[in-house]
Amino acid sequence: MQTIDQLKRWKLIYDRILDMSADGFLVVDSAGYIIDINPAYCTFLGRKKSDIVGKYVTDIIRNSKLPHFLKTGESEVNVIHRLAKGQTPGGESYVAVTRAAVKDGERIVAAVGQIYFAKEIMELTNKLQAMDMELDYYKKELNRLAGEKYSFANMIGRSKIFLDVKKIAERAARNEFAVLILGETGTGKEVFAHAIHYASKRRFKPLIRVNCAAIPSELLESELFGYEDGAFTGARRGGKRGKFELAHGGTIFLDEIGEMPKSMQVKLLRVLQEKEYERVGGTRLHPLDVRIIAATNKKLQPFQPGDLREDLYYRLSAIQFTIPPLRERREDIPLFVNAILRRLNDNYGRRVVPAPEVFDLLVSYSWPGNVRELINAIESAYSIVEGDAILSTHLPSHIRNFISRKPANQPHKSQRLSNTIDAIEKDILLAALKRNNFNCKAVARELGIHRSTLYRKFEKYKLGRQSEWHFTL
Repeated sequence: MQTIDQLKRWKLIYDRILDMSADGFLVVDSAGYIIDINPAYCTFLGRKKSDIVGKYVTDIIRNSKLPHFLKTGESEVNVIHRLAKGQTPGGESYVAVTRAAVKDGERIVAAVGQIYFAKEIMELTNKLQAMDMELDYYKKELNRLAGEKYSFANMIGRSKIFLDVKKIAERAARNEFAVLILGETGTGKEVFAHAIHYASKRRFKPLIRVNCAAIPSELLESELFGYEDGAFTGARRGGKRGKFELAHGGTIFLDEIGEMPKSMQVKLLRVLQEKEYERVGGTRLHPLDVRIIAATNKKLQPFQPGDLREDLYYRLSAIQFTIPPLRERREDIPLFVNAILRRLNDNYGRRVVPAPEVFDLLVSYSWPGNVRELINAIESAYSIVEGDAILSTHLPSHIRNFISRKPANQPHKSQRLSNTIDAIEKDILLAALKRNNFNCKAVARELGIHRSTLYRKFEKYKLGRQSEWHFTL
């Protein structure tokens, strides 16, 4: 048993070692209160020892992990620790540390933390700090550029029907409610989702897009929620983060939500209700901190078998709006044409403009593929123009043919407009199929629509089952 004199001697040695050390040392008792700190650490913090000793450790080191080690009895050696903002007078962001619990047998009696102030370590942490500042700058610059590209101010359109929808979206950006965007393929649902995100308080966090129609149903759960190491055959070693985890603090855009399998809709609904999720093959719950924006080209009411679950629909549609198709905002078509040509001319150093007759043709066309089809048509015409003017002859043949057939397709006065549009659209599909030798991929590309949309139109107009067309995919 040690005598009092021996203990005093050891205390003097201990104090001398701490005083001499160029590194910082901090000791807390079993309750987490600071019982000792050496001069090097006090200098680093810019505080006096008398102001530190006796305080709870997180009152001095705001994000200290020593309380964690008091609970677990663990230790860690030579790790990089990120300091809380404004923690030190010098504004340091990172330090290299070693932390460990102190045990008396199985009982944890204290914990100690060491900060390395050696020249090599400080140079490393300074480099990390510089890299962190540079990364922060580029993240802000990327968000600024994306925000400008997808801002409401840069949206094209002056028709009343479009401006009314735009106002709803602008209001949606001021809150955190879920948003459901409806609209035909090619109307700009993704553009609106981006605009809402970059106008919201989450704009400096990620915006993650998920196309629910493009991911096989058996992979959708792991794509959304991630998976743990060994969760299934072929799983990536170490597991994988899901889209919700990648979007943490930001926004997740669930495009084509109407195509999500019913089994997955049930799981998504539970996640949205509980605001937490599990990785596939895992047991730990992760908190959900994302803003949900969903979109679909399906008409969701009245509900039909195979549609979105009614309870999920109400969960997603706290704010809901429908983007009007291009045929309902024809006055905006010249604005789109000029904007598309401005971009192309800037890219290729040309001065191509549309002839007046072209505007008449474009405004008269029905645009089943909406803005996406319009962009495709202008780019197609631009690619074959040799002079400085786009003429009607440069436009895709299905647009010219549509205009030439229009007088013959005028409906009887009592015929509904929707029936007329359907008849015209069916003719366009048949003509496109014949022109492209029934190549589904080529037809979808020419019309500027997704293949899944093309298949739905085949069913709508009873053009036959896919197998009957012998498509080349």
